Amino acid sequence: MATGNSAKITDWVNPADKSGEFKRQQSVFRNWISREAGAQFPPEKGRYHLYVSYACPWAHRTLITRKLKGLEDFISFSSVHWHLGENGWRFATSDEKLPGENTIPDPLHPEFTHIRQVYFSNDPDYTGRFTVPVLFDKKTKLIVSNESSEIIRMLYHEFDDLLPEQYKRVDPFPPALQSEIDASNDWIYNDINNGVYKSGFATTQEAYEKAVTTLFTSLDKVEAHLAKQQAASKPYFFGDEITEADIRLYTTIIRFDPVYVQHFKCNLRDIRSGFPAIHAWVRRLYWDVPAFRDTTEFEHIKFHYTKSHKQINQFAITPLGPVPDILPKDEEVRAVKGASLG
Repeated sequence: MATGNSAKITDWVNPADKSGEFKRQQSVFRNWISREAGAQFPPEKGRYHLYVSYACPWAHRTLITRKLKGLEDFISFSSVHWHLGENGWRFATSDEKLPGENTIPDPLHPEFTHIRQVYFSNDPDYTGRFTVPVLFDKKTKLIVSNESSEIIRMLYHEFDDLLPEQYKRVDPFPPALQSEIDASNDWIYNDINNGVYKSGFATTQEAYEKAVTTLFTSLDKVEAHLAKQQAASKPYFFGDEITEADIRLYTTIIRFDPVYVQHFKCNLRDIRSGFPAIHAWVRRLYWDVPAFRDTTEFEHIKFHYTKSHKQINQFAITPLGPVPDILPKDEEVRAVKGASLG
């Protein structure tokens, strides 16, 4: 939504849109880090910075990928505060002690208070949303990209010449699976990643029911697929190795029970009692793979949605449950426990 018209940043559906449907804006900055000769943005150690929010599932993808590929010493990052207000994401102040590594003031522009200023530093006439992630080039002071799906693909291989063998071998987009990953991305993005938002931000009953029905139909499809994989002792979406499909699906599923069930009214079932294969899959990633667990900050997640979305949660009350945010791998909720004993 543009900031120069009557619509506010915090109006996720334009009040004038009678369809009541949430429509996601396209990213504007779409350049690439590339190891091709003469590239505008070549891979260099320490040159790039990622602005993220621990709350945002799209930004979360980039943090997971950065850690999976061993790029912590190559690409710096900082997280904004979890609150998103009338001026968009703000940076934490130096006196605020928030959980999560690098939830700090803007390390590159100490005078900046909001992510919007990073956008305006590149385009004073920018009128779109001020989204995260933002991949920033410290050398040229330019935004490389604000499109998460493309940022994660840059990180897969463009830095490989600089990486030790163990990280060079990590390939979330292997040639043999690329067409399958792309096909799954298409419906998982539309129906699940974005489907929770289409459900939660709907401003008509019709728009909500259409989105939430599609969402759960697709969750059932994921459940059937993962159940089949697990029956063949394959832990991840496409087998024995973590791929882009796992990264992109995880960031929605890990937020599902703590936020989307109640806040976005995605309550036909929750993950922990209604989708055993998805539940096993998400817990394996969280508990066994540091790139997933160490980048997941439940306080940011819960506070952001419930205290930033005044359009759908007027009093900004954050529900206490579910407890815990994620179950241990060897524990089930009572209903599931009871069913397995029967």
